Amino acid sequence: MFDSLSDKLRSIIKKTGNTELTQENMQDALREIRRALLEADVNLRVVKAFISSIKDKAEGENVLQGVNPSQQLVKIVHDELVELLGKELTPLNFDGHPNIIMMLGLQGSGKTTSSAKLAVKLKNEKRNPLLVACDVYRPAAITQLQTLGKEIGVEVFTIPDCKDVQNIVQNAINYANEKGFNTIILDTAGRLQIDTEMMAELLIIDRVFHPQEKLLVVDAMTGQEAVNVAENFDAQIGLTGLVLTKLDGDSRGGAALSIVHCTGKPIKLTGTGEKLNALENFYPERMATRILGMGDIVSLVERAQEVFDEQQAKELEEKMAKAEFSFNDFLKMQKQMQMFGSMGNLLGMIPGLNIGKDDRDKISHEGEKQFKRIEVFIQSMTPEERANPNLLNSSRKKRIAKGCGMELSEINTFVKQFEQMRMMMKGMHDMKGLFGNLAKAGGNPLAGFGKGLGGIKPDHKTMKKAMSMMRKFK
Repeated sequence: MFDSLSDKLRSIIKKTGNTELTQENMQDALREIRRALLEADVNLRVVKAFISSIKDKAEGENVLQGVNPSQQLVKIVHDELVELLGKELTPLNFDGHPNIIMMLGLQGSGKTTSSAKLAVKLKNEKRNPLLVACDVYRPAAITQLQTLGKEIGVEVFTIPDCKDVQNIVQNAINYANEKGFNTIILDTAGRLQIDTEMMAELLIIDRVFHPQEKLLVVDAMTGQEAVNVAENFDAQIGLTGLVLTKLDGDSRGGAALSIVHCTGKPIKLTGTGEKLNALENFYPERMATRILGMGDIVSLVERAQEVFDEQQAKELEEKMAKAEFSFNDFLKMQKQMQMFGSMGNLLGMIPGLNIGKDDRDKISHEGEKQFKRIEVFIQSMTPEERANPNLLNSSRKKRIAKGCGMELSEINTFVKQFEQMRMMMKGMHDMKGLFGNLAKAGGNPLAGFGKGLGGIKPDHKTMKKAMSMMRKFK
């Protein structure tokens, strides 16, 4: 959602050039940054405070003396973005037995779905959550939560035909203590707008049960209205944090940059996709680096650890070593890659690519379209053909081409590329084994290499060249 702002900030910093930072070029850069922030729907008072802080830091004596202005500006803007977004991760409070998390928000903000996503996240963190249906007004709200609970394997507590929310929460706490649930997630009622009746109900829950977390779910795509909603909720009930949904959307991002400054409450979690595992901790520093186009390799690695199964990875590695990688294995890898999110988001997290939003969207669109074609192609095979690519002769390829509606030349190209990929994977694995054995050899990195060469020992020049290649490889 920050793509447009990110592109503009990088363009402004690039324009500053490599000359010394002066009052004149600093004023030009600040003017452009102010315009970019306002276009991104950032709150006016936040823009004023942000620009004032950058100006104060950029006018120091250290900055004006022969520094690279673009690098200095990146550092200053990055630090101020981190400050604006809340400085550091604020974890959830898990005190209390059971721990109570009250989810708040207006209708349509994604509160019920976020409750289910939070349950998935807590489950993955080895907690035992219980979802509690407290929205007794919206038609089908309880049914929606029950459906989500069934999908994620988390129990949902309800009392049929009961409209007394205080009674529901009290019975849920008793049930949690009896059954060993250590976290209760209250999916409270929302309204189309804040009203007295809604707040009275929430205040009763707060005063009677003292939840450890009161999380307001706000839709990032509502722009400045999200800030107004957050300020109203905080004034009346006292929030402990915020959950920002649809952070992967196409909105301008102003709400995320304004809401912490305006409310003084941290963003604790962010929804980054439609899947029920797409709820992440919010790290201000990582978000700042992404806004400035510097990638987010830490989040990328963390997501990879969540997505990829270690046992499956070992099995695939063994198959690669023997060149036994099949079309079924390719489909498994493709499905795991899809769990990362869109290819555009993935590219945005890789540092150093320096690819603009339009180019990322184009690559993402073409890449995902190609993945779909490959999936249709593989699904047009018989189970035997998927398991054993060597079976694909000319007649089989013609049959598959008819089945998936592709040209025979496309089928031949893909099969050839697949075979090349298999051999490359095997070659990489062999190379890994070779250098592993050389590293274990001790003082002479080529000790024992003669056996692999039919008993011929390499001469001094060969050894020198090989050692040089090894250093480059590392």
